[in-house]
Amino acid sequence: MSILSRLFGGKAKAEPEEQAEIYKDFRIFPAPQAADGGYRVAARIEKDIAGEVKVHQLLRADTIASLDEARAFCVRKAKQVIDEQGEAVFRK
Repeated sequence: MSILSRLFGGKAKAEPEEQAEIYKDFRIFPAPQAADGGYRVAARIEKDIAGEVKVHQLLRADTIASLDEARAFCVRKAKQVIDEQGEAVFRK
C-alpha cells in the first residue's frame, strides 16, 4: 500500500471469501467472527429459490478457540439448521 493510500484511507486487501460447501442444494459459507478468547460461530446460508438467491445469516453465541475448529463447527451448525428448518430458514 502506498503512502498516499494510507494517508487518504486506501483500502487494505480483503481476505478471500471462504469456499461454499454444498449441502442439500444449500450453499454454506463459514464466517467465524473474532471474539474474546476465540471465534464466534457464524455462517451465511444461501439457496436459489424461484430464480432468486435467498440468504440467511447464522450467528451463535458459541465461541471456539481455534479458527480451523470454528470453521468446521460453523458448517456443522449450518447443516443442523438446514436439517431442522429447511427452506423455512429464509422466512422472517
